[in-house]
Amino acid sequence: MEILAFGVQADEKPLIQQAFRGHHEVRCLDVFLNEDTAPIAVGYEVISTSVNAELGARVLEVLAAGGTRMIAQRSTGFNNIDLEAAERLGMTVARVSYYSPYSVAEFAWTLAMAVNRRIVRASIRTRDFDFRLDGLMGRDLRGRTVGVLGTGKIGEAFTRIAHGFGMRLLGWDVAENPVCRELGMEYVPKEQLLTESDLVTLHVPLMAETQHLIDADALKAMKDDAILVNSSRGGLIDTTALVDELRAGRFAGVGLDVYEAEAGLFFLDKSLEAIEDDTLARLVTFPNVLVTSHQAYYTEDAVGQIVDATVRNVLDYRAGRRSENVLVPRS
Repeated sequence: MEILAFGVQADEKPLIQQAFRGHHEVRCLDVFLNEDTAPIAVGYEVISTSVNAELGARVLEVLAAGGTRMIAQRSTGFNNIDLEAAERLGMTVARVSYYSPYSVAEFAWTLAMAVNRRIVRASIRTRDFDFRLDGLMGRDLRGRTVGVLGTGKIGEAFTRIAHGFGMRLLGWDVAENPVCRELGMEYVPKEQLLTESDLVTLHVPLMAETQHLIDADALKAMKDDAILVNSSRGGLIDTTALVDELRAGRFAGVGLDVYEAEAGLFFLDKSLEAIEDDTLARLVTFPNVLVTSHQAYYTEDAVGQIVDATVRNVLDYRAGRRSENVLVPRS
């Protein structure tokens, strides 16, 4: 059986091909799955998709009509998939429920440190042989307060690093993590966390309940000189409200690896095109904002684990087995 993999990055392709070798043939495409590209999957029983695939009801109907019976998504998040439609169409859906939490946690810290110490601005200056320090002053993080929204595996990994910095630890989650407790974390209401934190980082999944978790009111509750980092999902932050606060001169730094309207933009080369998204275009102009293109997970370790789990998901589907990765079981 040949599997069709959509949205495969150049660095990812050899890992996918190697992982499937000896099991199934795999055809890798760099295009992302959406309503325009879905007809390519005609005749493929199993397809693999990336986090930016569009898997609404209409796309799923096109896939099902073409013979697709299993979708193996190469990510933990699955808010892009209409699971009810998949179940109605008799399609099996699986995701990767776990991969290296350190990849995302370490990158979140990379964003925090980069905006705190003005690394991008300093690098641009030195390329022009401008070695002044004006405007590059940051702050020690030791002794300051970090607020971790979401203390699962990634939030825990972030907290361990924060503990190493010697920071005061505040947490917010529906369930407390005993490891974070042992590190000295105090669980508090979200409003208190936002008010007292010098650094706020987001590590919660995107669901209806967490859509715009950081809305206009939440942003106004934060310190004027706080640092905000999001390496989870773009929809957690009301970006329009964030731009309004930035225009008012607030926040020492904002590091975003995700953006709520990133589909159709991130992972693609748009350098020769006019960007029609005015919010994103405005966001990247602020000198205290750093935007990266959803790369926090992108390490050899994490991608290798994602690919291996995807292979296991396909093999389980073929054998009629069910694992914790299955979102919609085989009918």
